[in-house]
Amino acid sequence: MDDSLLKKYIPMTETTYYTLLSVMTPRHGYAIMQYVSGLTKGRIVLGTGTLYTMVGRLVADGVIVTVSGGEGKKSYQITDIGLELVRRETERLEKQLADGRSVINQGGL
Repeated sequence: MDDSLLKKYIPMTETTYYTLLSVMTPRHGYAIMQYVSGLTKGRIVLGTGTLYTMVGRLVADGVIVTVSGGEGKKSYQITDIGLELVRRETERLEKQLADGRSVINQGGL
């Protein structure tokens, strides 16, 4: 994987992370917004401006691709590069969470 992509996407913003999770299967823009909101129980609500700006960047970087969707809607799906990025970010977050739990359970350092 290109080091420049790693530097650009790791650490990943929450909106990017959840958007990538949402396009593990092809989804159009509105479906991405619904999926992210449902998965996060409304904690993250993507606006159209935020979503489409981010999607444009992700497509340009080869992290997701445009696929033909139903009803003439443009849909998006994660690429192998995107999947590798989301896996690496998940591993990074797991380590961060484990460190936090360790310190909290010990009552500090």
